[in-house]
Amino acid sequence: MAKMIALRGCAGAAVAMTLLLAGCKADSALKKGEVLDKADSSAPASSAAAPSTAAVNPATAGVVQGVVNFAGKAPERIKIDMSMDPACGMTAGTNMSEQYVVTGGKLANVYVYVKGVTESSAPAGQAPVVLDQKGCKYIPHVLAVQQGGSVEFKNSDPTMHNVHTMPQANAATDVSEGPMDQPQTKQFDKPELMMPVRCNNHPWMNAYINVASSPYFAVTGTDGSFTIKGLPAGTYTLAAVHEKLGEQDIQITVAPKATAKASFTFQAK
Repeated sequence: MAKMIALRGCAGAAVAMTLLLAGCKADSALKKGEVLDKADSSAPASSAAAPSTAAVNPATAGVVQGVVNFAGKAPERIKIDMSMDPACGMTAGTNMSEQYVVTGGKLANVYVYVKGVTESSAPAGQAPVVLDQKGCKYIPHVLAVQQGGSVEFKNSDPTMHNVHTMPQANAATDVSEGPMDQPQTKQFDKPELMMPVRCNNHPWMNAYINVASSPYFAVTGTDGSFTIKGLPAGTYTLAAVHEKLGEQDIQITVAPKATAKASFTFQAK
């Protein structure tokens, strides 16, 4: 049976329609402190790769395809008690912690990026990446955007939410959004790894934003897979970063118009 994560209720909270329109704050968060911690100290705070000057020829560009594995028994995911906000309890269903999402030995929510390429900004007019607040959780749990690009913070829930980023390189964001309110969009200009995002109203909610210095990045899905397209031929350092397990680096060689295969394996510390 999954361990329950306990939260203190808000003083005077009642199951009333007014609480469907406003989130409430907890005096104490989760029994498992890691659910609320800032990014784990084992994960680097920012990207510091030395840039190269490789030019991109779309006619000869290559692709990197890979998978991130998890060896051994994965840490147990913990069921989250959201009863402090009745709106969450009625709309979210079962909500589980997301530090370790392992399916069939494959690890989700791993940020993968190529080091050592020329820094570049997102093209003008590029659509923002969406971070939704739905079911009283952030979706997706880990996302990535190229520097100069934007993230659209959306609230699809019938309760008040908050988006509070805790960066080391970029400007901080701390905005509140009413139930199903208009989205707010923020730009991120500096490369950064695993920037924590928290909801001040619901302390179990957490996500991470990665800001890439180039367009060569991806985030693994539930099957642990990733694809990075458009790389010029050459040899690169490929990095995989997990919020709790830190970073692994490997060397890959991409041939013209070819697909290079890559594989990482993490295990619990």
